[in-house]
Amino acid sequence: MARAHRLFGSEKEVVAWKINFSYMQALDWKATNMNPTDNSDAGVTNPGGYDAVNRYGDENSDPSLNYYQSDYDLQRNSGLGIIYRTGYEEQDLVSYNTNNLKFSPSIHFRLPKDITAKFTYNYGTGTTVYQGDNRYSLKGIQIYQYIGEIGKKDKFFVRAYHTAEDAGKSYDAVFTALLLQDRAKDDVTWNGDYFNYWLANYEAKVRHLPGYPDWMNPKYTKYWFNPKTYTQQLAQYIMTEYSDSLFAWHADTRAYADGKGRPNTGGKPRLIPGTPEFQQALEDITSKHTFSEGGSGFYDKSSLTHFQGQFTLDEKDLQTEGMKYTMGASYREYNPRSKGTIFKDTNDIAISNSEFGIYASIEQRILKKNLILTATGRVDKNRNFHYVTSPAASAVYVLKEHSFRTSFSSAVRNPTLADQYLHYQVGRAILIGNLEGYRNLVSLQSFFNAWEPRVPNKDTLQYFNVNPIQPERVRSIEFGYKGRILNSLFIDASYYYSWYKNFIGYVIGAEVDTSTIYPVLNQIYRVAANAHERVTTQGFSIGLNYYFLKFLAINANYSWNVLNQDSVRDPIIPAFNTPANKYNIGLSGRDIHLRFQDLNIQGIGFSINYKWIQGFLFQGSPQFTGSIPTYDVVDAQVSYNAKAIHTTFKLGASNLFNKKRYHVYGGPRIGRMAYFSALFELGRN
Repeated sequence: MARAHRLFGSEKEVVAWKINFSYMQALDWKATNMNPTDNSDAGVTNPGGYDAVNRYGDENSDPSLNYYQSDYDLQRNSGLGIIYRTGYEEQDLVSYNTNNLKFSPSIHFRLPKDITAKFTYNYGTGTTVYQGDNRYSLKGIQIYQYIGEIGKKDKFFVRAYHTAEDAGKSYDAVFTALLLQDRAKDDVTWNGDYFNYWLANYEAKVRHLPGYPDWMNPKYTKYWFNPKTYTQQLAQYIMTEYSDSLFAWHADTRAYADGKGRPNTGGKPRLIPGTPEFQQALEDITSKHTFSEGGSGFYDKSSLTHFQGQFTLDEKDLQTEGMKYTMGASYREYNPRSKGTIFKDTNDIAISNSEFGIYASIEQRILKKNLILTATGRVDKNRNFHYVTSPAASAVYVLKEHSFRTSFSSAVRNPTLADQYLHYQVGRAILIGNLEGYRNLVSLQSFFNAWEPRVPNKDTLQYFNVNPIQPERVRSIEFGYKGRILNSLFIDASYYYSWYKNFIGYVIGAEVDTSTIYPVLNQIYRVAANAHERVTTQGFSIGLNYYFLKFLAINANYSWNVLNQDSVRDPIIPAFNTPANKYNIGLSGRDIHLRFQDLNIQGIGFSINYKWIQGFLFQGSPQFTGSIPTYDVVDAQVSYNAKAIHTTFKLGASNLFNKKRYHVYGGPRIGRMAYFSALFELGRN
């Protein structure tokens, strides 16, 4: 609702107030993808389990605790293979009851000389499941924002705002699953129970399956220690033939390791979802904020303060025809407060970071103002990095109903707070920022390879260093056209090519203990890092709109975007997360007038749109990196503008045919969302 009042008795001096309020409640889609992750060493046909996308705690992150199906393993540990912990499904760890409340009052002033001012307060709170580096239950999160601004349209503005947040009772779902498992048994104890029970009860049964090769028989002995031998293939074939037995034997062994009423060598029975004991442990874990306390909850009371100003001088001010000059500046102050649950602010260490930038542009219109030339320069400085500059220039030529544009631009992306200060435990790995660099990390592949031989060899470990993070810089060129053809066809097309220096992504490495005979995995890290080699992106897009019969329109658009790394040796993971190809095709109508006998209806509208998105690789945390399949959806809407009662009604659905698809790897399959709305306009003439 809104209300305006005259200020100081003048027709041009007015004060107005406005209040926006909204509340939404829904049962969200559930993340129940039980397919193997792209990183799983085994699939659904493995009797010892596999790493499922939305089951957490079942990751095979340490080969020193597992038993690969080499010839030696088939000989000594027949039928054991790769084993995975039972884990917990996401739907047992979070609530999908989503709600969101927003409240925003504001007051606006129209002052003399067309100057305006406004003060706004924004408040939001809600509960939902969110995916970032991990899957999170955002529970009672709150955001507060205060905004003040004064300015004059096309002349100047000065703006300031302060944003603060409170994570409430939010927690990490993936890490919660690991802590629940650890309350029963740690990984070493669980794997030991599984291994010993298998050897005592089922290893001999596997060796006595009909046709299984006898490793004591001289006929097979010479083949056992040769990779991919006939004997190995025969053993795998026999186990496949008797897979029902192997699944049953592994299920019994898993029940023993999980401690379901059986004596075991240590630990406690697995907590079962739905039981009071499980619920009590879940609440206890998620209510604690630090790893040392055994908790997975967040403490986040971070804030951001921002100031920005800009002024513009046009040709009247400069007394130069066709010229415009703009200058501005901005300043930001970040104050993260997480008590070590997200950032490196443990032991009462306060983190503070700031950055500022100044910019200026000059625009000149020539050739009867049909050619617009623009040059821009910007300088930015972050507290932790050197000054960086980003010049740009563009030319736009307008010829009646056609415009052609070309531009060169540059930009700087300072490392985010996460890139600089993150220290976040996601379970199997720690995600860390990188202001100082890291040395002597071990590549995960070389660690896994070191454990493949019969006797692990730590001399084959490959070490690498990570330099401190630096600002990312990009240069781009773009060519474009926009115009109207044959009076009814509108086209907007563009192509860009960008090349990056210090492209920001991350690398994954491990801290390995080599003081013992065999290498021991201490911790996996995902470290913010810059690409060593040049990274380039390029893309093309075209949009078409064709209008006919005065009230109908056909629209279509297509885009192509790709990322290229010049060297496959660069370990950077770019997390581009963008489909290479996608397109839309739609038909819409507005202000349609229907007459049928005595029926006369005006103000009808509709739209129907088909979307196609090509599959792509989604790169997130180590748990959530995998392929998003190609998908397509149809959206549709009908509307009616009842002018007599000043109300517009809309009925529609996104994904009309309920073709469920994934948008992010690890997220839920999104289905149809139908909606109905009625907008009543007060004071409308």
